[in-house]
Amino acid sequence: MSRRVSVVTGGALGIGGAISRRLAAGGDLVVLNDIDADAAGRAQADIEAAGGRCVTVLGDIVEDETVERVAAAVSGRVDVLVNNVGDFRPAASSFQDSTPEQWQRLYELNLLHVFKLTHALLPTMIEQGSGSIVNNSTVEAFRGIPQHPVYSAFNAGVSAFTRSLAVAVGRHGVRVNAIAPDLANTEQTPVEWMRRGYDEGLEHTWVPLARFGEPDDYAAVVAFLASDDARFVTGHTIPVDGGTLAASGWFARADDQGWTNRPHRA
Repeated sequence: MSRRVSVVTGGALGIGGAISRRLAAGGDLVVLNDIDADAAGRAQADIEAAGGRCVTVLGDIVEDETVERVAAAVSGRVDVLVNNVGDFRPAASSFQDSTPEQWQRLYELNLLHVFKLTHALLPTMIEQGSGSIVNNSTVEAFRGIPQHPVYSAFNAGVSAFTRSLAVAVGRHGVRVNAIAPDLANTEQTPVEWMRRGYDEGLEHTWVPLARFGEPDDYAAVVAFLASDDARFVTGHTIPVDGGTLAASGWFARADDQGWTNRPHRA
């Protein structure tokens, strides 16, 4: 049996880097897109040193030219598409302080590129009669996040798109799912930043599994959703969050300095 061809956007660092490495370790030819040339080079070197195969496509996936080059790199076959890119930045202190320019960039980073690349690669999957698409949403699509309502809205769109597209293309053998991460210890959101002065050792009071997530925690679920083990799973967004969505709640800080979903003493 020939190896799968898997596309991963933002595939060099953090969750995306773990996804690329895990899929390559399983035998996939990984088409890795990233905007960071140095990080992409390191990821490709890691994959190849471990005996895997990787092709890198550098560029910002929100740009049409990058989408076109990614589509060209699959050489007429694509088995897995992981739309991983997303960010809560550019951020503002409140919605009323945000700008239309920020909204546009958040739209591009979190939702528009998902439409663009899926639109480019889906016809190949339909022609093949098989394929798996895994999108990266967030737990914030399912709960209120006071300082990032625009980010939340666009990721809710990712999950809605996931459900609706899954219904539309299932008869063609294409499955569409998503993950909803929280508390990922990555270069984008390192533990030190997430903790931000809160007492170390209190993680169990706000994360039921009592720790932060590591990149491979999320990659493992993506690999499952992309695999034949998930052959009867489609249209779902799977929280990968250590239980925070089940136990979620945002609280106004007692010092009136914003909001928190973490324990604090003030």
